[in-house]
Amino acid sequence: MWALGRFPARRVLPYMLVQLAGAAAASVAVLACFGNHSKLGATLPLAGNWAQAFAVELLLTFILMLVICGSALDTRAPRGFAGLAIGLTVGLEAGFGGPISGASMNPARSFGPALVAGAWEAHWVYWLAPIAGALLAGWVWHQMRDPLEETSSRLDGG
Repeated sequence: MWALGRFPARRVLPYMLVQLAGAAAASVAVLACFGNHSKLGATLPLAGNWAQAFAVELLLTFILMLVICGSALDTRAPRGFAGLAIGLTVGLEAGFGGPISGASMNPARSFGPALVAGAWEAHWVYWLAPIAGALLAGWVWHQMRDPLEETSSRLDGG
């Protein structure tokens, strides 16, 4: 959202830190409730194949970010539709990508379990691929936007 000019730069670092702290706290809660079962749901590449996990995470995040842009940011999208579109996308992507990469799509989602369970295998994949996928999707969405629609929505106060 920051790269699209929809989130102020001064709030990026605090937002990231709160997400990371929340993910760590949630993982501590899971550990307290269930023990260190299955590494607390840490996202790990299938059979150690980090290249495959990188490709899957990049693609999943790219698709998710396009859905977010199209349903939550686009003024032509029906109001109230974003939550359903985004939730269904995350669910479908988790079903397809989960067995291969863990379907993280968010560095904080991978950080919490990795920190608490000590599962750092190919952890860089879960930072670099989602960030690259989201930035690429944002760029593609921006390129696909109708400049007249953008101008019109600004003039209308949207």
